[in-house]
Amino acid sequence: MLDELTFKPHLLEWFEKEQRQMPWRETKNPYYIWISEVMLQQTQVDTVRDYYHRFVEAFPTIEDLANAHEDDVLKLWEGLGYYSRARNFHTAAKEVVAFHDGSMPQHPETFLKLKGVGPYTQAAVMSIAFDLPLATVDGNVFRVWSRLNDDARDTALQSTRKAYENELAPYVEQQSGDFNQAMMELGALVCTPKAPLCIFCPVQMHCEAYERGTELERPVKTKKLKKKTLNFDVYVIQNQSGDYLIEQRTASLLKGMWQFPMVEYGATQAIEKTLDVNNLTIQRKNVLKVKHQFTHLTWYLTVHTATVDEAASIIAKGRRWMAPAEKDDYSFPVPMTKIFNAINESE
Repeated sequence: MLDELTFKPHLLEWFEKEQRQMPWRETKNPYYIWISEVMLQQTQVDTVRDYYHRFVEAFPTIEDLANAHEDDVLKLWEGLGYYSRARNFHTAAKEVVAFHDGSMPQHPETFLKLKGVGPYTQAAVMSIAFDLPLATVDGNVFRVWSRLNDDARDTALQSTRKAYENELAPYVEQQSGDFNQAMMELGALVCTPKAPLCIFCPVQMHCEAYERGTELERPVKTKKLKKKTLNFDVYVIQNQSGDYLIEQRTASLLKGMWQFPMVEYGATQAIEKTLDVNNLTIQRKNVLKVKHQFTHLTWYLTVHTATVDEAASIIAKGRRWMAPAEKDDYSFPVPMTKIFNAINESE
């Protein structure tokens, strides 16, 4: 980096003037800051704002969250994605209440032991809430720091992350929360991935990559593996009353959320065997096709509609009938909500 001594003052001066207004920046409540950091993982700020407000309103204290039913937590998270974040956060709140008298641990290593808390969340929450000297390293920081130093190390490696944390350590000995937020804000607003706004950068004079014209070559990161694809048949099944059959997921992906019954694509007979019913009448095949992308996985869903005359045999553990008006009482993943809306709009 060029002229290290004035880098931090220049960055913090810019952050003080240009930072975006965010509700979690208006509080020092560590629980609220924790909520925001969990929600902001893999999710854009503008998307998080409304979810944050609704979550804080529903669960204003850690005790409120700990005492909540998981279905209620997942329902508030619906549409935000990465639902394991919500389940882990819910579990961590229970741990805080059970083992820490309802107060968020202020010791970094104790906080790190809570469910779902990794090094990034630990550093972000501890530095912002308690001004502890911990450096956050996320995608924005990787990008900013690698450009400032024209660093060609592979940022996909854990060793590089650790090295960055060590190199940033002197900068977080004081004003750690402000510095960490400033680095992330710079990466989000100015030092962007494909078209960095170098001409407006408050630390341009410190940037080795800008001086050498290599800013678009930084950071260096090995390519991710190709995403896996899965194909399913989804059956929207109604009884004589017009209720929909839904089931609760037990797989780790979207665990605990509700869906229409689904089986591996092409396995038509499998749905009857799965539901233990032989009076299933397929009304319409290939009503709808839905594609949904997760981080490492893509679902291709082919939707069919069906009816059953007598449905008592298919009500087993984890399944139930849902009246259309009750849909908002259940936590549905986005692709299932798309299917529900499309089916009802077409009727």
